[in-house]
Amino acid sequence: MQPPRWLEVVTWSVGLALLVAYGAAWAWSEHARLEGIQSLREIRNGHSAVTPASQPRTRWWSSAPDQTLWSATRVSAFRQVSLREAPEGVLRIPALTLEVPVYGSTSETHLNRGAGHIEGTASVEAPGNVGIAAHRDGFFRNLKDAQRGQMLYLDTRTRTLRFRVVDIRVVNPSDVAVLAPTAVPSITLVTCYPFYFVGPAPQRFIVRAERDEGVGVRRVSTGPADFPTQE
Repeated sequence: MQPPRWLEVVTWSVGLALLVAYGAAWAWSEHARLEGIQSLREIRNGHSAVTPASQPRTRWWSSAPDQTLWSATRVSAFRQVSLREAPEGVLRIPALTLEVPVYGSTSETHLNRGAGHIEGTASVEAPGNVGIAAHRDGFFRNLKDAQRGQMLYLDTRTRTLRFRVVDIRVVNPSDVAVLAPTAVPSITLVTCYPFYFVGPAPQRFIVRAERDEGVGVRRVSTGPADFPTQE
């Protein structure tokens, strides 16, 4: 027995509406990410962190991240936040196709736009252990594919720092020792785990990277405003 014609029409209409809504939310989230990254580039180039509305932005980025694994809730959250605050830096892991602005706290507003600097850890411009967090169903979804030896770059407002992943582990939320100060300049990335757990995740996924010293600096072409990258 086939369903009534009206039910089929309603089902297709609802499905199409959801698809359009998801597409719009994804486009907005990508705009938020690129707005934050460009704000830092403008600071590095000595310009204002906000481009006047009369000056249209140029598509300068190298490639958009694959956001197909993001949850619909996380993607739609980007539509609710302001785009006018410049980040402290930009985190890049080329092997994971990850490029995300890093804001000054782990408030929900900041985590809905990118990654957040964990309060109480070293600042992005200082030596020590810089803690950076982001949502497992958003920007840090690709951390599930992280491997030791991968290169990690932190573009700050004044320079670009290069790190190498040295440790990957899963810990309990109470294990804050992973954020303790370190003698070697380090970055500790934190997100919830398991990645596809339904509801509040019970553990934390940790990626630790240490500064890769003794290297030169070159410019990597990613568009009109390039970041120097240590080689």
